Amino acid sequence: MRKLHRAALLFVAATVSLTACAAGSGSTTEQSGPAAAPGRDDKFSLTVWSNYSGREQDEVTKALESFKKQYPNAEIKHEGSQDDDKITAGIRSGNPPDVALSFTTDNIGQFCSSGSFQELKPYIERDDVDLGQIPDAVRSYTEYKGNRCAMPMLSDVYGLYYNKDMLAEAGITTPPKTTAELLDFAKRTTKKAPDGTIEVAGFLPTMMFYANRPPIWAPNFGAKWTGSDGKSALATPEWAGMLEFQKQLVDFYGYENLERFRAGLGQEYSNDHAFHQKKIAMMMDGEYRTAFLKDQAPDVEFGTAPFPTSTPELYGIGFTTGTIMGIPKGAKNPGAAWELVKHLSFDTETIVTLANGIKNIPSTKAALADPRLEVDENFKTFIDLATSGKLQGNPVTPIGDAHIKAIGDFATSWQAGKVPDLMAGLKEVDQQIDDQIAKSGK
Repeated sequence: MRKLHRAALLFVAATVSLTACAAGSGSTTEQSGPAAAPGRDDKFSLTVWSNYSGREQDEVTKALESFKKQYPNAEIKHEGSQDDDKITAGIRSGNPPDVALSFTTDNIGQFCSSGSFQELKPYIERDDVDLGQIPDAVRSYTEYKGNRCAMPMLSDVYGLYYNKDMLAEAGITTPPKTTAELLDFAKRTTKKAPDGTIEVAGFLPTMMFYANRPPIWAPNFGAKWTGSDGKSALATPEWAGMLEFQKQLVDFYGYENLERFRAGLGQEYSNDHAFHQKKIAMMMDGEYRTAFLKDQAPDVEFGTAPFPTSTPELYGIGFTTGTIMGIPKGAKNPGAAWELVKHLSFDTETIVTLANGIKNIPSTKAALADPRLEVDENFKTFIDLATSGKLQGNPVTPIGDAHIKAIGDFATSWQAGKVPDLMAGLKEVDQQIDDQIAKSGK
């Protein structure tokens, strides 16, 4: 599900526009206090946009239809292959959706600080919603500086995937737990042709490729985004250690050689993904990859584990992100919109069914513990991480993902050998991020 980055890792935008709303459903777009919910028997139509497609869109449609348990006369139309740009355009044009679902947690700071997503605190207080049902790390990426403008709908957790056969062939019986072991195992599982061309990479370190994004990597090195003063704090031994580790692997392969190899690999969410094609032995990825492998590469014998860490005491830490839901500014029916958001956020049966359908992590403690949740050995790794209390959420700023792009671009230059002084370069990135935040006025 997560084309995070989808950063890269799949992003969703969902829109709920409600028409023919009955009296009492809260049709005022901007008002003080929470808008009233529709009556149980009121008739209204919901149009939902999302960036889902195919099998995943079908599963999300089922989750939306479950809203009829509460509002049996609701009509729901789900349109897939939509994106966040349309949400923004709708707000600017004065024709926003009533509910927006998005995978872009990088933008939560912008959504909240700009007022693009309405504050949900009045609804939460009115309905006595217990936010303690949501794990701390998940709560962290759905609010900004005390402004809760979004709620979670499932989450992603990242860990290590490894090809069991490739590790066994190299005489390795257990997955790596430290980055020192990862470096050693990557070298031992790499295969090169006589001319040095890479045939199989033990581990692909290229930043911004597949799930290799700074927020996903940082927790495993104890790297923090800000200091006690709230300013960017990338010029630290932890960030430097992360980049130096990646550079060791790049230098082992040879930068140009590695780039040629990477250029021939398949797209992240295609059947030609490098791990599916047995072109890489180990990788960082989210729990959703278990479903892709089962569907697209059933012959790959793989295992999962927490991602290796720079020090043993960090082992078991990890990164989490997920789908967020908000009510955009100018929504025509915020009262009914909140009811849908609340349903998708807290209805345990709906959450578990959807999690089973698209193999994402439930975003409430009750759903995580529900016996109906389908958990095999490889998926259990991510459930254990999700319940460990050691996960870290997305770094939230008012400049969207500009801070992630800044360190990502720097890391790319560093790997290419274009940065003569690592710490000096990281200080420049810190200044760049601080300047952008200052200019935002938030």
